[in-house]
Amino acid sequence: MGAARLGAMAGLTIALVGAFIYVMNMMTQPTMSLLFSGLDPRDSAEIVGKLEGLKVAYQLKGDGTTILVPAEQALRLRMQLAGDGLPNGGSVGYEIFDRSDTFGQTSFVQNVNLLRALEGELSRTIRALDSIENARVHLNIPKHELFVEKEPDPTASVVIRARGTVNPGQVQAIQNLVASAVPGMKPGTVTVIDEKGILLAGGQAGANDAPVQHDERQAAFEDRIRTQVENIVSGIVGPGRARVQVTADLDFNRITRASETFDPDGQVIRSTQTTQATSNDQNSHGAQSVTVTNSLPAGAQSGGTAPTAGSTSTDNKTEETINYEISKTTSTEVQEGGRVKKLSVAVAVDGNYATGTDGKKTYQPIAADEMQQIEQLVRSAIGYDEKRGDQLKVVNLRFNQPEAEILPPAEEPFMGLGKADYWQIAQFGGLGVIALLLIFFVARPLALRLSSPQAAGQFALTSTSVGGVPAGAGQQALSGQAMGALPAPHSSVGSMIDIAQVEGQVKESSVRKVGEIVAKHPDEATSIMRQWLHESA
Repeated sequence: MGAARLGAMAGLTIALVGAFIYVMNMMTQPTMSLLFSGLDPRDSAEIVGKLEGLKVAYQLKGDGTTILVPAEQALRLRMQLAGDGLPNGGSVGYEIFDRSDTFGQTSFVQNVNLLRALEGELSRTIRALDSIENARVHLNIPKHELFVEKEPDPTASVVIRARGTVNPGQVQAIQNLVASAVPGMKPGTVTVIDEKGILLAGGQAGANDAPVQHDERQAAFEDRIRTQVENIVSGIVGPGRARVQVTADLDFNRITRASETFDPDGQVIRSTQTTQATSNDQNSHGAQSVTVTNSLPAGAQSGGTAPTAGSTSTDNKTEETINYEISKTTSTEVQEGGRVKKLSVAVAVDGNYATGTDGKKTYQPIAADEMQQIEQLVRSAIGYDEKRGDQLKVVNLRFNQPEAEILPPAEEPFMGLGKADYWQIAQFGGLGVIALLLIFFVARPLALRLSSPQAAGQFALTSTSVGGVPAGAGQQALSGQAMGALPAPHSSVGSMIDIAQVEGQVKESSVRKVGEIVAKHPDEATSIMRQWLHESA
């Protein structure tokens, strides 16, 4: 067959084997599943290092922000990486102090690392909330100065990316969380904004921010009333068949009232003071000399002389003072802004639709008594006050809206195969079809052509007679040497034809028969030989 033919067959065999190996490799590769997406470059590098250490196959997509791993290992790897603190959102926590190269650092570097660690830990805590996808925290902690009477308060800024809508309660919770983690910080000094630059909570709101806050409070109040009314009416007439509009006039003036009330009937004795005085006064009519005898008691005077008669007076005095305490009530009332001055509510209700025998829908308005019941329910829901000047209007109108398209129920996947599985099967099927086409239309014909022997010269006897040769003689290919060794017509054919020189091991009977034909028709044989020589030249 020659070296060229053998080399071609070897190359074709190697190509086919390589194609089969590639197809088998594609079929045996595991199905890749998402491990993490939207990663920070630092987190992506750390996770890739962990996967390489665990000898786990992975794929990187989206500039390295998305990592795919085998589906059967995705959950286990996600839990294992979470135990190692990955991904951490690119923030550094208290693990910054775990490094051993902190010896010899200055106090300034240590304070900066402490601030970075605190910001990183707060970011991780905020990201742990279900409604928060990503968060970043910036802290401004003033440096403690000596001989300063009053130091400035620390402040903070928080940027969040939420999964949907964040309500005011969650924003307030984030403010309190950050303020509680920093000594001396107040929730009002924490500013929270979202990824679109919308201010969710402002630190230290000033007088210029009051109109904005008032509009937000009014819009929130109107939305709450509208939602309540829609839920009630939609529960009666059906979802999507009620439209509610609310306009509220709120008074944001802050009012403080102080009152002090005295009750005259509620007297209580506070103190009682009683004073009693007694005095005796005695007067004599005659003048007496001042002697020792006069100074002695009456019975001790000599001579038994009786005293001279006179007048005696006694004075008794009693004073009582009672202090009463009158009951007093002191009250201070503070009324914050946001009082409802007036409320206007408009409710439009769609009617009913009846399907006729011809399949057409006919509009039917709601009954009047049912509309009155709906209006009473709305009055109770909004706290209707006629003295306040509230307005309520409930009307029944036909809505101009297209009919909802009924979607067919979702079909379950065949044999539990998803879209990705069908795509993978289609890939393998296409590779198999291509391989079969290569085998049957390229490899097989080429192999047969390379393996068949080429004769240096051939001649064929057709079904029609050539120069009187009968058609039943058949077809036979002879080499040039065999035809050149043919002797004269009368020589012995068996001794003149060398059977060993005939390629393809021609049967002896066929060669003898061809020799007899040539001996009987030498002119026609010579003509055929000349024609072959002419075609070969």
